[in-house]
This record gives sequence, C-alpha cells and structure tokens, in this order.
Amino acid sequence: MNAPTSLSEELMSQLQGAPLQQLAQQLGTDTGQAQQAVSTALPLLLGAMGKNAAQPQGAQALFGALQQDHAGGGGLQGMLGSLLGGAGQGGPAGADGILGHIFGGSQERVENGLGQATGLGSGNAANLLKMLAPIVMAFLAQRVQSGGMTPDSLGATLGQERDAARQQGGGLLDSLLDQNGDGQVGMEDLIKIGGTLFGGRA
Repeated sequence: MNAPTSLSEELMSQLQGAPLQQLAQQLGTDTGQAQQAVSTALPLLLGAMGKNAAQPQGAQALFGALQQDHAGGGGLQGMLGSLLGGAGQGGPAGADGILGHIFGGSQERVENGLGQATGLGSGNAANLLKMLAPIVMAFLAQRVQSGGMTPDSLGATLGQERDAARQQGGGLLDSLLDQNGDGQVGMEDLIKIGGTLFGGRA
C-alpha cells in the first residue's frame, strides 16, 4: 500500500482497526460502511477548513485555536481513547461549535449530503461529523506541534487538501459549502471524493 500522501489519508490510516470499529458500532453500521463514510467525511472536513484558511486571517485564527484549545490532553491518541471509551456517542462536547466554525451556515446541507451519499441518513451523518471534528482538530494540533508549522504553512497544507477534494469531487465541495446554493448533491460525486482520494479501498 502506498504511503499516505495527504492529511486525509494519514488520519484515515490512524483510524484503522479499533477506532473505526468503534465508530461503526456507535453509528449502528458495519465497518465497511463506516470506512466509506469516514473516507468521504474527512476530505469534506479538511477541505472546508482549507477553504476557511484561505480567507483573510483564517489560517491565523485556526492556528490560534489549535494552539489554545486542542493542544495537550493526550493529543490524537487521547481523543481516540475517549472515543473508544464511549465519549464519542453523539459527538464529544464542543463538537457542534467546531462544526459551526468549519461549515458555518452550510452544516445542515453537508450533513444531509453526506447522509444521502453514504446511506447513513442525515442524523447519523451529523453524529459522524461530531465524532470526527475533534479528532481532526487534535490531529492538526499534533501536526502543528510536531512539524513546527506556522499559520502560513498550515494554511498552505490545508489548501492542498481543499484543492484535492475539489479536483476529485468535481466542484462538489464548493456546492456543499455554498450557503446560497440550491443545487442537489449527487451521491456518486460525493462518494467519488472519498473513493478516489483513498484509492477506493473498502
């Protein structure tokens, strides 16, 4: 298997095994469907963060949040530990706030689109995003600390994630995050974002 080439792939590799099984259990689905759903949700989360980081002061604000709110506490492994301990049921406390910052007024649109594309339904898709949001933040905080990243390099890295999600999804990322858009989300296109980025692994 090729080495992970993106943040989405790197984080997905760290969720293999027990974390993914626990996610599946809490979503009431099997591991295969959970993996497909996570592989679709991660590029959406990171791509949306890349879009936000491209805004004036966006990368600086995210960098500050990662340093203040998500550093320490055991980092990513601590977050995965709390997930495995059942704290992820319906999402850890504060997850709604993270998603609100990431997606803004498009949060419901993203939840509905993800639920439709993966077969989870919007309610379970919302729970999945709540579970993944703090994991993504802990993962980024760890990368910032270990990699000596600056706001500029963080913004550039997330920009690559955004571009990859845009390229694989044929503009779907932008349509999902367009608060004024009224287009319908195509299930095949949404699945393509995750499936192509992760080599279609089931």
